[in-house]
Amino acid sequence: MRPRVAIVAGEASGDLLGAALIRALKERWPDIEFYGIAGPKMMAEGARTLYPMEKLAVRGYVEVLKHLREILGIRGGLKHHLLNDRPDLFIGIDAPDFNFGLERKLKAAGIPTVHYVSPSIWAWRSERIHAIAKAVDRMLVMFPFEEPIYQKAGIPVTFVGHPLADAMPLEPDRQEARAQLRLGSSAVPVALLPGSRVSELELHADLVIETARELLRRRPELRFFVPLATRETRDYFERRIYALEARELPITILFGHARLALHAAEVALVASGTAALEAALARCPMVITYRLNGLTHWLVKRKLLLPYVGLPNVLAGEFIVPELLQDEATPGNLAQALGNWLDNHAARERLRGRFARLHAELAKGHDERVAQALAPYITKNIQDHAPPESYASDRLAAVRGR
Repeated sequence: MRPRVAIVAGEASGDLLGAALIRALKERWPDIEFYGIAGPKMMAEGARTLYPMEKLAVRGYVEVLKHLREILGIRGGLKHHLLNDRPDLFIGIDAPDFNFGLERKLKAAGIPTVHYVSPSIWAWRSERIHAIAKAVDRMLVMFPFEEPIYQKAGIPVTFVGHPLADAMPLEPDRQEARAQLRLGSSAVPVALLPGSRVSELELHADLVIETARELLRRRPELRFFVPLATRETRDYFERRIYALEARELPITILFGHARLALHAAEVALVASGTAALEAALARCPMVITYRLNGLTHWLVKRKLLLPYVGLPNVLAGEFIVPELLQDEATPGNLAQALGNWLDNHAARERLRGRFARLHAELAKGHDERVAQALAPYITKNIQDHAPPESYASDRLAAVRGR
């Protein structure tokens, strides 16, 4: 009987990770089935989605409250479906506020649960470790410093590295990337990554456009590239360019191709999240920014345990790239910080060396580690549904006797 895995991702970064996980497991178990809540990349790998992933792509306390009834309805409907059509394994990908509640119910019903991507308990809301223990049978973590946190709490954990670190080249070809973007020798490319959701662009689009305008006043040689993964985010960003009368700016919107933009760019302005890690793996010096709803920011700030929020700084254990968040995130401040990188070639090269060391720490053979960690749950299904040994022997003897 083919193994059946329920899987839930809640946003674009989770969809990317989910697609990598599905590929890793299908490499070892080609007939494995995935169903749950999936994005386009996971569906392209064969996952069947029961609800649109976009319904879960909401970040922030206040923002979630506006959609709480719908989100709870989806979780309740999915729980009912999975308890009646039981998978052999449930995998929740990130989206902790949605997935942990669902995982707790499924685990109590005897369905094995694995959570893939640790929430930032090392940065804020560390008390969640107790709820996690009740929800998961195993945690898969991407960063080496996370493993001892779960071991100390008695939660089974496996460090699997990050699929982006395995997928991205250890020595990026920046000249090839420039050629693909048709950049002349005098042009200086800057990548602008304002976020992967429309809700993020509502807070960041105007900011990055005005930052580009401010930079161009001082540096006419700059060219800006904005990779956006969905039609909705692309359309929104284009509307904001028109609304701000910024059509004269040398901004090229790319449909995806974040990696290409980051490999080519001299510097990047990045909304905090997975994109900051991708920029580090691309060896691209950056400035990290982020804005939240005012109340959400106040609530989050009260619970922060670290002085930084960007993944490159968290992994380094110190500020190696600037973070300009909330009220500090102004076009003038961001343009100045990006200009500081552009003015200092030696500093950019030192940072690229630091990023190379971070890359080596995360490139640990992600696919094989994931497959090994999940093998006990998947092979148990195969063994549970295999015919008894005596039956198999009788069938073999009968075939030979024909």
